[in-house]
Amino acid sequence: MKLTTSPNKKRAAQRGGAAFTLAEVLAALLFLAIVIPTAVEALHVASLAGEVAARKGVAARIADRVLSESLVTTNWTSGNQSGTITEGILDFKWKLTSATWPEDPMQLLTAEVTFSAQGKDYSVSLSTLANQQTQTQTTTMNSQK
Repeated sequence: MKLTTSPNKKRAAQRGGAAFTLAEVLAALLFLAIVIPTAVEALHVASLAGEVAARKGVAARIADRVLSESLVTTNWTSGNQSGTITEGILDFKWKLTSATWPEDPMQLLTAEVTFSAQGKDYSVSLSTLANQQTQTQTTTMNSQK
């Protein structure tokens, strides 16, 4: 008599050898427990960096506009100024300050724009030099014409 093995028993024996052990499953779960939070945090940091970069570009444009308007209208001589500019649904607070430049009889004008991104406050500052004497002379000359 010849003993033959049924095809079902052969498949069962083959499947048993290809299974994962408990140690391998636990090692994979440990690996995922480390990788998933790290990947999520990396996505959060990348999202914050992109949002801050976009808002810094808008804030720099607003600071440039505030400085330019103040120089053209010469209202920077009247002291510190502040306000809020809304771009879309975002509010950008700006502050214009004037300080004496130590080397020349000029004024250092600084426009600082603050904004919020994901619950944190950020700011952008732009500065330029302005000559109060030149502004006064230019205004006087223009008004005589």
